[in-house]
Amino acid sequence: MSPAEGPLGTVLDVLSAVCLGAGVLLAVVAALGVLRLPDVLTRLHAAAKPQALGVVLVAIGVALAVRTPAAFGVVTLVVVFQLVTAPVAAHMVGRAAYRTGKVRPDLLLLDELGDLAPGEAPEGGMPEAGAASADQDADRPAEPGDARPRT
Repeated sequence: MSPAEGPLGTVLDVLSAVCLGAGVLLAVVAALGVLRLPDVLTRLHAAAKPQALGVVLVAIGVALAVRTPAAFGVVTLVVVFQLVTAPVAAHMVGRAAYRTGKVRPDLLLLDELGDLAPGEAPEGGMPEAGAASADQDADRPAEPGDARPRT
């Protein structure tokens, strides 16, 4: 800190240290949660939620410590990309774990995907990439294990 910054510089330094410390603490808690929690879905909560906030706090702490416009620009980009991509990635990992049977059904309070037939999309969702369209289904004869009736 230069003497010209005065008390404001000291306050910003303290805020920077608090943000950095809290961010590191949240990152450590997220790592411990990933190691200690019992199944995929609870590990996703530990990996995505505190980790994202930890990265945001560390980025804010760095911006407060550096105090340049370029640092604020980079920190803003890091925070935006982190907050956009972390929930999407966690959702995709959770969906993949569910589809491959890695989710413990006894831990689910509500299973919104459990009643769907294979290849059927949830309400408002898109079908899987490999799922046949309705026109292709109509051309194919019904099989004994088909969940949906042919029209």
